[in-house]
Amino acid sequence: MADKQNTAQVETKEAPILIQMGIFAAVLFVSSLISPLFPAGFPVPTPVIGLVLLYLLLVLHIVKIEWVEKFADFMISMIAFLFVPSGIQLTASLDIMKAQGLQLIIAIIISTVILLVVVAYTTSFFIMLRKRVFHRDANVEE
Repeated sequence: MADKQNTAQVETKEAPILIQMGIFAAVLFVSSLISPLFPAGFPVPTPVIGLVLLYLLLVLHIVKIEWVEKFADFMISMIAFLFVPSGIQLTASLDIMKAQGLQLIIAIIISTVILLVVVAYTTSFFIMLRKRVFHRDANVEE
């Protein structure tokens, strides 16, 4: 009975939507302050820094998932709408696509293949590394 009471006290309540929006806004604000600190030769977009920062806050349990989950779900449901400006910009660049469309498609295909190969080798490397580390730990216990 005491166990059930303790688990009920540990559960975190969902934050109000304005608080959730505030957390996202604060993370984006801090990431906009961090972004100019990167060298000009290696520009990192503010939203990317914000994603990494939010991930770290969640992993370190500084921000609880319940505090941002509802607003994050809302943002994910709106993601198609967020791509509308990119689509409009793409239609504004139709002359470039007519002139260099084939080159763009070839570049996209080649970069996608390179990305897939790099991800595959990186994943296999980490799987092999994990097997070696866990195998070594298993031998130590014996």
